[in-house]
Amino acid sequence: MAVRGKLRLGVNIDHVATLRNARGSAWPDPLRAALLAEAAGADGITAHLREDRRHIRDEDIDALMAGIRVPLNFECAATDEMQAIALRVRPHAICLVPERREERTTEGGLDVAGDQNRLAGFIAPLRDAGCRVSMFIGHDPRQIEASARIGAAVVELHTGHYSDLHAEGRTDEAEAELEALRKGAALASGLGLEVHAGHGLTFANVAPVAAMPEVVELNIGHFLIGEAVFMGLGSAIEEMRRRMDAARQPGAGAVA
Repeated sequence: MAVRGKLRLGVNIDHVATLRNARGSAWPDPLRAALLAEAAGADGITAHLREDRRHIRDEDIDALMAGIRVPLNFECAATDEMQAIALRVRPHAICLVPERREERTTEGGLDVAGDQNRLAGFIAPLRDAGCRVSMFIGHDPRQIEASARIGAAVVELHTGHYSDLHAEGRTDEAEAELEALRKGAALASGLGLEVHAGHGLTFANVAPVAAMPEVVELNIGHFLIGEAVFMGLGSAIEEMRRRMDAARQPGAGAVA
C-alpha cells in the first residue's frame, strides 16, 4: 500500500455559537474556540452562516477572518445574500450546502445535478474572487460528475449516513456505505476534484474514512465540541488528530 499524505483537519465551531446563543450572552466566544483549535493542530476552521443565524452570525465571520491564521471554510446555502457576504469577506474556501429552516442539521447533500446551470453561474464570481468552491454532496456519481462540470474545485462527501449506521451497530450496511464513499472519492479524484469528507464523524468511526487515500481533509465539529465538555477542546482535537494520522499509516486497519 502506498504511503498516504497527511490528512488535514478542519474544525467546525458552529456549536460554540449555539451554546452562546442559548443564553443570549457573549460567551463562549467562537473566535476563542477557533484559536484554541488552531493551537491544538487544526488545519482550518469551518463556520456555517445559516439563513436563520441560529448559531454563527455575521459578526463571527468577520471576527474569524480577522483573527485566525489558518484558512476559513465558509459554509453557506447558495443564495444571493450568502454570495454577497462571501464576496465581501473573501474566505479561503466556500462550501455550498443544502439548507432547510426546519432541519436540525444539514440532512443530505446538495443536488448539483438538478441545479447545474444556476450553480455554475453562482460559483463563477466566487472563483473569480479567488475563493475555492466546494460542493457538499452525497457519493452519487451523478452529483460528483455534475460538480466537476460546473467548475467546483472541491467536493465534500457527506458521511452522515455512514456515521448513523455505525452508531446503530448496523455493521454490514455501514461497510456498504463506506464502500460507496470509497468509490465516490476515487471518482471525484479521477475527475480532478479535491476530496473532503465530513458530518457525524467521531473517535469511533473516523478511521475508515481517514484511511481513504483520495480524501485530503475531514471537517468535524459537533462531536469535538461535545467532547470538549469532558476532556477540553484542545485534547479532543489532539486525539482526533492522532486517530486520523494513525489511519493514514501503511498497513493501518479500519480501527485506529
